Amino acid sequence: AGTGRGWRMKAGQICRVSLISGSQVGDINMWSAANPKERMYTGKTRQIHASHLSVYDRIWSNLPYLQPLATITGDSIRYGIDGDGAGVHDVIGTRCDPHTIKLMTGVTPSNTCHQNLTKAAEDLGLTEDDVHDVFNIFMCTGFTKDKGQYFSKASPARKGDFIEWVAEVDLLVGLSSCPFGDVSA
Repeated sequence: AGTGRGWRMKAGQICRVSLISGSQVGDINMWSAANPKERMYTGKTRQIHASHLSVYDRIWSNLPYLQPLATITGDSIRYGIDGDGAGVHDVIGTRCDPHTIKLMTGVTPSNTCHQNLTKAAEDLGLTEDDVHDVFNIFMCTGFTKDKGQYFSKASPARKGDFIEWVAEVDLLVGLSSCPFGDVSA
């Protein structure tokens, strides 16, 4: 837990992210390898598909490009929406970052998903300015029924669970293994 990594994918390649030791959430960023200004657009992905993604949903790019960057081809969890209104694999939350955590708690953490994604972006020749809103894999999130506030709860993902996608275009991908584990604490 708590590290980041970047890699390249060719159109047609499949990526599977698997949990190898237990419950853990991750944050994904995607950029077009041909033009990193074209990147994953969580708001449009949410508008076209849903707040929580699963098999056959696509990850869409920002305007003015608006094309599928990847299509989800496998999801071992298939959680749906539970009684609390929560689902898994969301495009509604953001990555944990030192600025927001300091604002909310007064403490500046030394390791967050934002920092991990920044390192992943730098490994791919990008900068911190290229890090954007995330696809939260394995994270269980929703909105409270009374106030519509975003919440997260323990992930149902366990050792061996996975999500996979096929690249629709050549991609740069960044992944942060969240330093806060499955964010249940």
